[in-house]
Amino acid sequence: MPHSNLIQMMKQRAETVQAIVSKITSMAQAFQYTVDLTQKQGGKTVAATGLKPDQTRLLKTACETADLELLEFPLRYHAQGIHTSLTPVDWGIAETGTLVIDSSSEDVRIATMLAEIHIAVLSASKIKPDSESLEAELNAVLMADTPSYYAFITGASRTADIERVLAIGVHGPQELHILIVEEDP
Repeated sequence: MPHSNLIQMMKQRAETVQAIVSKITSMAQAFQYTVDLTQKQGGKTVAATGLKPDQTRLLKTACETADLELLEFPLRYHAQGIHTSLTPVDWGIAETGTLVIDSSSEDVRIATMLAEIHIAVLSASKIKPDSESLEAELNAVLMADTPSYYAFITGASRTADIERVLAIGVHGPQELHILIVEEDP
């Protein structure tokens, strides 16, 4: 399947489960998106995991300029006050609009499950057509001699177990934003 079709399918399927999907070309755009969305929603805090040190510095500067606090690790001390989280993800599954993220770190689990808004950054080259296409990558994880925990995230948190009424954000973020980073051809 052509890569542009995978990106389109990922976008369509993720939007089907109420994810908000945008295409970007750089991490700088992801940082600006994060700052703008947090401000627009009246948030004051941002948590970011999985960034390189230079990326963390850029995000910290963007947050300070916007009068937002970039939370320090460990995030357990901020668990009650995370408005927006920004996390790079490992893979996307186009068939279901699902994100796959190495959540072995407690900070990643906190950022992806306790923030009000989760912004996931997905490289377009990491989009797979279906879960079977991840077999080699997941087998490598399973064969590694280290404990690991991978989360499969499809849409924002939702449940209908409260009087059979659909509730959003009860067991996790109220919104999931997926930023697909398209590489230059």
